[in-house]
Amino acid sequence: MFEILKQLAGFEAAASAWEPQILSRRMATYSPDTLDYLCLRGTVTWGRLIPPLQQESLLGAKRKQRITPTSLAPICVFPREDAEWLLELARKGGRASQALLPENLSGIAQKLYRFLQDRGASFFIDLVRGTGQLQAEVEQGLWELASSGLASADGFDNLRALLDPKRRRGIGRERTKRPRHSIGRWSLLVEAPFGHQPEAESHQPTESWARQLLHRYGIVFRDLVKRETLPTAWRDLLMIYRRMELRGEIRGGRFVAGFTGEQFGLPEAVEALRAVRRDPQAGAQEIRLSGSDPLNLVGIILPGERVPALPSNSILFQNGQPVREEPHAIASA
Repeated sequence: MFEILKQLAGFEAAASAWEPQILSRRMATYSPDTLDYLCLRGTVTWGRLIPPLQQESLLGAKRKQRITPTSLAPICVFPREDAEWLLELARKGGRASQALLPENLSGIAQKLYRFLQDRGASFFIDLVRGTGQLQAEVEQGLWELASSGLASADGFDNLRALLDPKRRRGIGRERTKRPRHSIGRWSLLVEAPFGHQPEAESHQPTESWARQLLHRYGIVFRDLVKRETLPTAWRDLLMIYRRMELRGEIRGGRFVAGFTGEQFGLPEAVEALRAVRRDPQAGAQEIRLSGSDPLNLVGIILPGERVPALPSNSILFQNGQPVREEPHAIASA
């Protein structure tokens, strides 16, 4: 599972889609306990990388623009060691000014933010006692902070507890009822105060992102990166790929027909493409993916009408050709 999460680092999808649609379809046997284990031991974390957009016309207005948390709020699951450069890349430049302002948070969310700022990582019960709010109010405030890209938690089950309405209402028989709250602690995803962004570090987040795209897709070119949401110009990636090619780390060429511009690929990805060309049956198996998966490239580099990145959408690949399936109901995570 860790290798799959490394491939997906930097990609944001609906919070409700990660387990039932993305991870479970990429693994033969998916276990939520494994994801919990990776999170609780500090190997993996989750959170919203790109802050919600703020309408400039409303920033000076008297009425507040609030975030309404939903199960479609985009989050990313990524190795904790990559958190620094991912957050720096996601919130650089104009994105820094688009970060949620304190007055746009509800009163309870502001109180929780200040509490976490002063006390650091805290368990749910500590947040209830420290803020003097009801449990349901604290749940709503935490969901608002998580949806705004301001807070995360030690475990992924903390997110499940917010997404599952039955758990939040404490519904279920005693033998089957899952705990309403998880054992993990909540903390700020970005430790800096509102509106403040750290100065650029010595490392190069753009180079890390260029390598991440190669690790995810194998072959990278301009049209492909349109699927990604992190704000990086192709010209910046191009300079990095050219240097990597000169060092012999990757190969340049025309690997995918029908697209203009330079293309770059990992040596193992290039060899895999050659193997499929020699033996077309090598890619003949059926593969079903969620519309939220980053490999949903229909209408981007694959033929057909673009399939919205929604958990309810599904795509079936038959002999390498995408076939869109009808939306279906998604069970609660």
